[in-house]
Amino acid sequence: MDDILTALAQIFAVSTLLYMLVGSVAGIIAAAIPGFTVTMAIVLTLPLTFTMEPLQGVAVMLSVYVGGLTGGLISAALLGIPGTPSSVATTFDAFPMARKGDPGRALSLGVWASFFGTLISTLFLVVAAPPLAIFAVKLGPWEYFSLIVFALTIVASLVGDSVIRGLLAGLIGLAISTVGADPILGRPRFDFGIEMLETGLPFLVVLIGIFAISQLLSEVENARTVRSGAKLVTDAIDFKTWKVMKEVLMSPVNLIRSSVVGVLIGALPGAGGSISNLVAYDQAKRASKTPEVFGTGTPDGVIASEAGNSATAGGGLIPLIGLGIPGSAVDAILMASLMVHGISVGPRLIIDHGDLVYGMFIAMAVASFMMLIVSVLSMRLFLRVAEVPKWLIVPTVLTCCVVGSFALNNRVTDLYLLGAVGLVGYAMRTLGYSLAPLVLGVILGPIAETNLRRALMTDSDPTQFLTRPISLIFLIAAVLSIAWAIRSHLKTNKMNGVKDAHAS
Repeated sequence: MDDILTALAQIFAVSTLLYMLVGSVAGIIAAAIPGFTVTMAIVLTLPLTFTMEPLQGVAVMLSVYVGGLTGGLISAALLGIPGTPSSVATTFDAFPMARKGDPGRALSLGVWASFFGTLISTLFLVVAAPPLAIFAVKLGPWEYFSLIVFALTIVASLVGDSVIRGLLAGLIGLAISTVGADPILGRPRFDFGIEMLETGLPFLVVLIGIFAISQLLSEVENARTVRSGAKLVTDAIDFKTWKVMKEVLMSPVNLIRSSVVGVLIGALPGAGGSISNLVAYDQAKRASKTPEVFGTGTPDGVIASEAGNSATAGGGLIPLIGLGIPGSAVDAILMASLMVHGISVGPRLIIDHGDLVYGMFIAMAVASFMMLIVSVLSMRLFLRVAEVPKWLIVPTVLTCCVVGSFALNNRVTDLYLLGAVGLVGYAMRTLGYSLAPLVLGVILGPIAETNLRRALMTDSDPTQFLTRPISLIFLIAAVLSIAWAIRSHLKTNKMNGVKDAHAS
């Protein structure tokens, strides 16, 4: 109790609350800029916390983190461009909803889902940290590879109207992930003698190019047919964001399921929001009685993606606090900030520094409320993006994309790759290919390859993947996932055929 009271006193100090508020605003803005990731925002925040008390510094970075997980929603919903990798699935339904005239509803759904997802993950962090941390540390490369195989089967449910085109897009993504240095030995491969390919295609460059550049080209092409921005904003302002809270709470199963998915994936070191938002979206689609409406602007899609990616914030802290193992790059930076202050992160953290750990729990909850307040009060400002003329917004967003891509590695060659990938994405979009499977392949390909090779280097017997119980469970789930997706696709085609027959 003394530790909790000490933590409360530190978190609710006026200076700490003000710093956290600034951090929340900075995280939201940073994540809304395509290419400027939450990790980059945290890295920039880290030096500013060196002069603060340990808990105060961590609280500020958690505010940036929570705000950033929500900020990617803004550009995803209003521009169709995910501000961060964890907002990829949000574009599937938030952007169509905004284009139909409900941008305020799309943003509000995402904000409230993020808020509740963060709170739910914080509860899991407090209650279930020890058992989840123990489970996560037991996973070896065999289990991780099987988990990624299961995650890759999500491609089957993101293929759109054509299974063949969707699978081809997924294979293209996997192929892109193999270009560059070997992840185990560091040897160059598939660079075809081209110097700029020797280091591979950076994931964020691919993400920005595939979604942002292709979307901007589509906007230019369809500029005359797009509904006027002024009307969009008028509709959105008439829509009360507080009413959306009831709509989100009316889907408790979807909200809780997606949040649990985010917590579980966040607790796995190396995983994160970029995977959890897609898995949560996929599970919501599978559980829906009307899966065919996903991708057309359904609220359940927005709720699932945003609750799933925001819940990884609490999930990622589970192995960090319980084991001293960072669950993501952001958690690694948090760990570094504690080590700068001479605090050893590991199983004894909660014993030796109880006030710090309880303070992190409290900071997570406070940060979620700050994110909600900032987002709701700034909603009308965000919605002004919708009424900005296309001739102004396209070059502005393009500039942000270019700056964000260059800032990753400070390489001019990344800009050439950005343009090339953008043209490929535009061509695929024009030909009717789904871009989500490609991005999923790029995200999961390196993780799958690394863990497969580590497993075989540890033990060359491939039956280990089937004899280890957790690995086998993931592989069985993958088979069932593919079977369900094929059945669902055939059922949808059959229903469409019946409708066409009646129409004729």
